Amino acid sequence: MQPLAAPGPPQGGIALSGASEDAQRRTWGSDTPRRSLGTRLVLATLVFCLLFTLVTISVLTYSAWNSGLSKMNAELAQLEQVYQGTLSKAIWELDRESLQTHVLSATRVPAVGKIVLKVTLASRAAEVLEGSSNGWSGAGRAPTRRLTLTYEPYPGARESVGELTLYGDERVLWQRLRGELTTIAITQLLQSLMLAALIMLMFNRIVTVHIQRIAAHLARLSPNNLGLTLGLHRRAGHQDELTLLVSGINQLQGSLATYLEQQQRYEHELAGHRDRLAQLVEERTIELQAANSRLQNLARTDQLTGLANRRHFDEAKEEELRRALRSGQDLSLLICDIDFFKDYNDHYGHAMGDQCLCAVAHTMRASLARAGDMVARIGGEEFAVLLPATNEVTARMLALRVHQAVIDRGIVHQHSKAAGVVTISIGVAVLAAGDADDFDALFARADQALYRAKARGRNQVAGPISGDQDDAPGEKR
Repeated sequence: MQPLAAPGPPQGGIALSGASEDAQRRTWGSDTPRRSLGTRLVLATLVFCLLFTLVTISVLTYSAWNSGLSKMNAELAQLEQVYQGTLSKAIWELDRESLQTHVLSATRVPAVGKIVLKVTLASRAAEVLEGSSNGWSGAGRAPTRRLTLTYEPYPGARESVGELTLYGDERVLWQRLRGELTTIAITQLLQSLMLAALIMLMFNRIVTVHIQRIAAHLARLSPNNLGLTLGLHRRAGHQDELTLLVSGINQLQGSLATYLEQQQRYEHELAGHRDRLAQLVEERTIELQAANSRLQNLARTDQLTGLANRRHFDEAKEEELRRALRSGQDLSLLICDIDFFKDYNDHYGHAMGDQCLCAVAHTMRASLARAGDMVARIGGEEFAVLLPATNEVTARMLALRVHQAVIDRGIVHQHSKAAGVVTISIGVAVLAAGDADDFDALFARADQALYRAKARGRNQVAGPISGDQDDAPGEKR
């Protein structure tokens, strides 16, 4: 939209007549000092910016330090979870070489300054293994975590085998603090927002009140009263840009009628653009909704195998349990585990291991033809099959079908102690109609059945203990 302009010379723009300039000079006075609104705002902004920047830098530095401590503590906790099982097993098996390897690898983690492993087996004297990163001189302000290592040689027996102590590296904390470039950007953003608030406050007190009076005057204008003169109720000593604005408005009122017609035309054009913008927003909203739907599907699917992931399985199990209790039908669960999969990974490599997981997953899913049956990957090489409206006999028959289908796939596994091909062990559990058990109890029974199948040599299907009808490798019913 073009700016309004008062009638003037042919080159355009606002031109004050000689009489108006003389009147303005008389109004301002030759001895009256001029104090610009912009000058006052700039001075106030500079003072506030200096003080606020100092405070903000202090606050953000403290916040970044605490965030770095929390992040390092989380990294050390994650490292504990990673090494807890392997270290406990290596201590129990007296594998000193493995312990030294794990200690050395832990010192290569950036967050770790020093690791101390204390071995406290009952039958041996206490022994301490430790390692530290290059140049580490002490934990300082970095966090320190201690974890008692325990091992379970057989179910129900848990023994303390040592203590793991992780010291954080303070140098990493300082390095991360120096690298917080984002904090500087946040500081500048906060500063800008606060400055904007200050400027708005000052403008409200110094300018907005008078602008509102000017707006009220303009609102009363019509083609019949364009000669009405605008005046502000201020002391005579306030001579600034508002005085020039009032003078300009009074001069522009003579040609306002023409510009009002032009403004109406622009408003029609603006309405058309607004409708087009609303249409574009609606189209983009539809695209975003479709993208969100795709993201939700990805969040519920295991990326490697294409099966339902643990999150999807947890949602489906609760829904199927409620449906089973409501309809009075049985609900069966199969817990499947690939036999000697670690040996397969160690021998053929992780790439072949991933292909093996995908092949087993697709075989399991293809062997179940019913629409309601769900196959999900709930662990590394562990799968769960949810069978709605399925009794024990049918569940066992489907388990045998899945078991045989994996064998028939013929994936070579030379290091399997169960067979020359990849096999699976399956635990079967059934929640009969009328049972009051929750799904956790059903899952525990299936897991116990899977444990029995593994204890009997793997490559077989194991069902409830009461039936005592576990199937040996290769058997079919």
